[in-house]
Amino acid sequence: MTAFSSILDTLKSASEVHLQDLVEWLRIPSISSDSQRSGDVRAAADWVMQKFTAAGLEVELIPTDRHPFVYAETEAVPGAPVVMVYGHYDVQPVEPLDEWISGPFDPTIRDGNLYARGATDDKGQVLTHIQSVCGWLSTQNPLPLQIKFLIEGEEEVGSESLEERLPALKERLACDCVVISDSSQYADGQPAITYGLRGIATYELSLRGPSQDLHSGSFGGAVMITAVAICLVLS
Repeated sequence: MTAFSSILDTLKSASEVHLQDLVEWLRIPSISSDSQRSGDVRAAADWVMQKFTAAGLEVELIPTDRHPFVYAETEAVPGAPVVMVYGHYDVQPVEPLDEWISGPFDPTIRDGNLYARGATDDKGQVLTHIQSVCGWLSTQNPLPLQIKFLIEGEEEVGSESLEERLPALKERLACDCVVISDSSQYADGQPAITYGLRGIATYELSLRGPSQDLHSGSFGGAVMITAVAICLVLS
């Protein structure tokens, strides 16, 4: 408990530094869906990579055809579980701009809350895990288990590169569980555990029917009505 108390004290004493780190990261407009922001997306990846490097973790920038992964890991602990922390450094678009009280990439504190694009989706949560691990290691206390990080840059556009690269990375990413904090907190002081997430599937369906109107008395019942066909497909 003495060692753990020192870790908590270290984290509490650095809270202002941690906040400024988050503000700095939030200023990077890493909008993955905007091709004109590809340099900013890469800058956000480089930023988090430097945090891992400074803490002494083994770090690698894994290139893709789009935006790179940032992979980092702590030392293996024989006989202990391995936890994978997943997150993303890209953010959603910010339009319409006139609905923002303060700029989306100008982090602002109002009523004790920090407002900026990515503050809770997902840079804030990712940095919570990073600062926790880095703070723990800075006290010279060993971690009780190994932690791996996989931080990607395409979550907001469907994680296509992640799906493509996972088979080749399966051994490196092997773990006992995955922790994702890109989720909700029930209330202030009441954390929530999200134990199931749904995926998403999108389709574009094209149905072709007659090239002209057909008389219902002559063709009704013999020729499928396109509207009915769509309803049957959707059902």
